[in-house]
Parts: sequence; C-alpha cells; structure tokens
Amino acid sequence: MTSNSQPVHGSQPWLHQKGEVIQEFGTVKQFPVGLSYEARMYSCQRLNKVLADTQILYGLYKKHHWLMRGATFYQLHLVLDQHAGEQLELVDTIAERVQSLGGVALGDARHVAEITSIPRPPDGVEQIPAMLSRLLEAHEAILVDAHDAAARAAELGDDGTNDLLVSQVIRTGERQAWFMAEHLVDTPLVRV
Repeated sequence: MTSNSQPVHGSQPWLHQKGEVIQEFGTVKQFPVGLSYEARMYSCQRLNKVLADTQILYGLYKKHHWLMRGATFYQLHLVLDQHAGEQLELVDTIAERVQSLGGVALGDARHVAEITSIPRPPDGVEQIPAMLSRLLEAHEAILVDAHDAAARAAELGDDGTNDLLVSQVIRTGERQAWFMAEHLVDTPLVRV
C-alpha cells in the first residue's frame, strides 16, 4: 500500500509477502512420535530421495501417456495414466510421512531434478519399447533404493517408514514393473 492510497478494508489479500525460512530442508524438528532423532533424520533423508525419484517416475508416466503411438495406443495410454495416478498418490503419501517425522518434504521440481537418480529422457518422442524400458529402469532404481531404505528404517525402529516403503512403494512399483515388462515380451505368432 502506498502513502497515497486509501486504507485497505475488508477482504483485500495481503499480496507480495516474503517470510523467513522457519525450517531448513534437511533438518527435522522434534515431534512426539516415539522415534530417535537419528531414526527420523535417516528416514527423512531416504524418503526425500525416494520422493524425488517417484516424482520423476510420475512425470515419465505422464509424458509417455501423452506420446503413445501405434496399434497398442489405447491400452497403453490408459495403463500409463493409471500408473501415473498411482505414483502421484505415492508422492503425496511419501511427502506426508516426511512431514510427520518432523522433516521438510521435497516439493520444488528444480530441487527434485538436483536429487533424483533417474536419468532425464530425451525431449522428443522415443519408440514405444524404449519408453517402456525407461519406465522399467526408473522402477528398478526406486525399488533398489526402497528395499535398502526399508531395511535400515526397520533396524532403526521406524516401523511406519518401513511399512510405507514395503506395502506401498515397493508393492506398487513391483506390480507396475510387471505390467510394463509384459508389454515388452515378443510373443510368437501361432499359425493354425
């Protein structure tokens, strides 16, 4: 508001606000969840890594969903969109787990790009087998990381993180990888 303007009344939003960072990324605040600082810090770090990779996998699913071509277009278009939706649900679940442990969930796409281990795809359109293989490789990277993180979380007594990683991230990823891998099978034609 400038000195020449009238006072603001009613429902005028206070625009262009800036604030101090009240919790740095990579820190955990004390929450009464019955876990040590070490366990919560470890889980937040590992979950943010899985979160970054899962956000990238979600993006790959959407990209490939849009770029499908050929005789299996409709079936793959639908399954890729379904898988994308399931990955998006995982993104939210993982981020909320980080927050519930007192951490700061990774949320900015530029930060995600710095942390992910999933290679960037070409900007253009690849052949369908290459797109499906790219999804499988991303799934495998997440699954390897999730298995390792789940085992360590269990050692630290963080049953909630272990459960999330095993029952949601790993099981969803294994099922989705199975679906993608079966699309890459070269089925011989049977002649009658």
